[in-house]
Amino acid sequence: MPRLLPHRLTRLAALLLVASTATQAQEAPRLERVEVTGSTIKRLDAETALPVQVLRKEDIQKSGATTAAELVSMLAATANNLGDGISMANGGFRDQMGFNAVNLRGLGVSSTLVLLNGRRMANFASPGDDVGVDLNNIPAAAIERIEILLDGASATYGSDAIGGVMNFITKRNFQGVQGEVYGYRTQEGGAGKRTASLTWGAGDVARDRFNLLAVLDWQAADALDTSQRQFISDLKIPERLPHLLSSAGFPANIRLSSAQRNFLQDQGFRINGKEIENRTINLSVPNCLPPHTLYLPAGIGGVDGCTYDFMRDVELYPKSDRMGLLSRGVMDLGGGAQMFAELSMGRAKTLYTGTSNRIDADVPSSLIPLLAATGMPTDPDLDEPDVVVRTRMLEAGKRGSELTSTGTRAVLGFSGQAAGWEYELSVLGASNKVSERDVRGYLREAPVLAGFYSGAINPFGPSSQAGLQILRDAQINEEVRSARGTTRSLQGSMSRGLAQLEGGELMVSMGAELRRESTKSRASDLLISDQIVGDPSPGDAQTTDRGRRMWAVYGEMVAPLTKALELNAALRHDRYQTVGGSTTPKLGLRWVASPTLLVRASAGTGFRAPSVNDLYRPVKTSQTAVLPDPVCMAENDNDLSFCADFWETRTYANPNLKPEKSNQQSIGFVFQPSKRASLSVDWWAITKRNLISTIGDDVILANLAKYEPLVHRYNEDEGLAGCDYDPDDSTICFIELQKENRGRQKLSGIDLQAEWQGPATAFGRFGIKLSGTYALESKKQTGNGDPYISNLGRFVTDGVVQRWRHRLTLDWSAGAWNVALSNTYRTGHLDQNSAIDTDSGTVVAPNRVKAYSLWDLSARWQATPQVALRAGVRNLLDTPPPYSNQAFFFLSGYDPSYTDPRGRAFSLSLNFALR
Repeated sequence: MPRLLPHRLTRLAALLLVASTATQAQEAPRLERVEVTGSTIKRLDAETALPVQVLRKEDIQKSGATTAAELVSMLAATANNLGDGISMANGGFRDQMGFNAVNLRGLGVSSTLVLLNGRRMANFASPGDDVGVDLNNIPAAAIERIEILLDGASATYGSDAIGGVMNFITKRNFQGVQGEVYGYRTQEGGAGKRTASLTWGAGDVARDRFNLLAVLDWQAADALDTSQRQFISDLKIPERLPHLLSSAGFPANIRLSSAQRNFLQDQGFRINGKEIENRTINLSVPNCLPPHTLYLPAGIGGVDGCTYDFMRDVELYPKSDRMGLLSRGVMDLGGGAQMFAELSMGRAKTLYTGTSNRIDADVPSSLIPLLAATGMPTDPDLDEPDVVVRTRMLEAGKRGSELTSTGTRAVLGFSGQAAGWEYELSVLGASNKVSERDVRGYLREAPVLAGFYSGAINPFGPSSQAGLQILRDAQINEEVRSARGTTRSLQGSMSRGLAQLEGGELMVSMGAELRRESTKSRASDLLISDQIVGDPSPGDAQTTDRGRRMWAVYGEMVAPLTKALELNAALRHDRYQTVGGSTTPKLGLRWVASPTLLVRASAGTGFRAPSVNDLYRPVKTSQTAVLPDPVCMAENDNDLSFCADFWETRTYANPNLKPEKSNQQSIGFVFQPSKRASLSVDWWAITKRNLISTIGDDVILANLAKYEPLVHRYNEDEGLAGCDYDPDDSTICFIELQKENRGRQKLSGIDLQAEWQGPATAFGRFGIKLSGTYALESKKQTGNGDPYISNLGRFVTDGVVQRWRHRLTLDWSAGAWNVALSNTYRTGHLDQNSAIDTDSGTVVAPNRVKAYSLWDLSARWQATPQVALRAGVRNLLDTPPPYSNQAFFFLSGYDPSYTDPRGRAFSLSLNFALR
């Protein structure tokens, strides 16, 4: 361990144990019989053979997180989660905007199972590459604790739990009224937040034979614009990453054909005092129009054009409005039987604001005085009187997309005892509906193109009143996509003791599940016609209506072979319609080596059936990041101003996909020298094969010798829609991303948890808690037989898995006061380093992204038994995201997948309780 973990953290964990042993005699805490995530059998001891992390309500409050997505972003066991920052970073070019999801181990959102009170929720409905629960649909105020099973649980919960399980558990048997109001304000402005929640409960099950609970949660957050953050300027993106910017600015660049450029060169046409060199020119050079449109000779606009810095015209964080309701009722029916019911509803409305729209439009050269003066419009040897202007339509305003995700879930069940068996039977119905509206800045293409061609819309300066009216009339404000997914299930289980063994009672459980999943998606007629400027996704326009059934049977056994040794075994068989089935076993051992030391180990297999979207999703049209085309570069003297661009991609589903399968192992120990201190260390390893994936577009373009058939060009007569054959045009029409079962993925690491709660002293009570993950391996193949590519400590294609991640909390309490200082930490990593020096055509000097460390401070004052105040400072040191040259996300200059652009912020909350 000393070689694997930072020395100071290892020493810290040891000091905690020594201090606790010196101040507290060894005590064996008295534990109640509970059901722990990862097992279907209730037990007296919460420490099982499987590693489970628990976040209690007080941990959540100290973190300052107000949503489930914010909370999981702090967890050391997660990597590459999906959040609002990711949706904004993708600029709407990639699918599933608005999807907030957890990614345990960095194994993939689709391999992490999210439960609410131990049962499923409907997955996010929009068709895409990731399948999972939208965390926006979980009312944050209702969460009492979170149990995180950091081991594959396919044998217990089902096929989609290869990476682990996150179980959100709500309040139980609550009586009284509890409310909270919360305000959050950033130091530099923007991204403010207000929340309010109200919890009501009545009845005690043991006394009154019933309990009713209702929780209402509301949240509203403001947008954050790049102009509100100094770190955007400090990153010096135009100087460092000119190739990642855009050649569509305002005033417009003119894209000349080779013949037009040659003609102008023959005429001695000059820009900025010298003859033009490139096919991209701008008549305003060198002035352009700062701060968003710049003259950057090394930029993508080239020496004769202007480069658009979209990081000056975009938001970093979206405006959002969330509402959640959860209600639960339990009734004692007598004879040990209970009836329970749950109803939850959540709605998240998010407004994603991107850059102003861009367009490539034909304009007669006769309307451009400087070009008309050269004789270009009438030259008999030049049969191209029109030029293409690549422009940003600032006069139309920024693009805005409103994404509304609505989730509902109802559960009705019975539990009790009969004939020596404990039983539970439940029926569940859940749905998620997603509606996406283009609300501003998106335009009807035909009238806009006509406006440019007529000269009414001016790509070089202010438009006429007629042009402005065209832009107003062409605005779109309507729903362009919608999707709905449903999950319905019937589940039953029963358990009992069968025999008395040396160490205790042999417990068994068995159960069965029937489930149906369905998904529907549609698009507007306007989107189907592919006539929306700035929304290049007509592939989603195909209506889908798919569903499937599955069934499963499972069993579990807990055998205390001796007082010290316990065997746990589970076996599950899942069978999916059209896909087939698989049997997944799981074995675990738990050995109490001494009153203070527990050793545990587990091994099992996993199985993830391809999702309905993987099998049947319609063709998805999207875009790459700005990438150079090697063929174009070879034909045009490595001219990046012409050959680096956003390239269209089309992602295809595959009805012949096979399930992913996996093997998991773990071994570790829990050391508890006293009731005040504990240390757990667990090694884990996961191997997943038959990966359901596509090849990264950057990988394809970097290896055309192998993947050239996936790059479709206009000079290839393949009869593909939208790729009109032109033997003289080698431009990329689109890159094909095909869902296939490809290769393997391997991950391994060590989880560490250390906790110490000191005794009461004259100076108060001190405590410390550390949760960390040290990754040993994270790599995968792009295809069967291909070499493994590691993203451990290195950004590859779409993300990075940092070597060490932790959450550390230092705690002090005295009387009515409690103060917590917390640190979220990610080690540095090797950057993507795909940036290209446009002068030399070589890769820029490698960059190493600095470590990212955020400190948070919160203080709580229990003013009265009924009223408490909490104040906090998020990002106490105002640490900005470190510089990164990653080219995957639309946002440039930093990595938005794990950093927080909001900066230092202050919060204040009031909590009251009436019992």
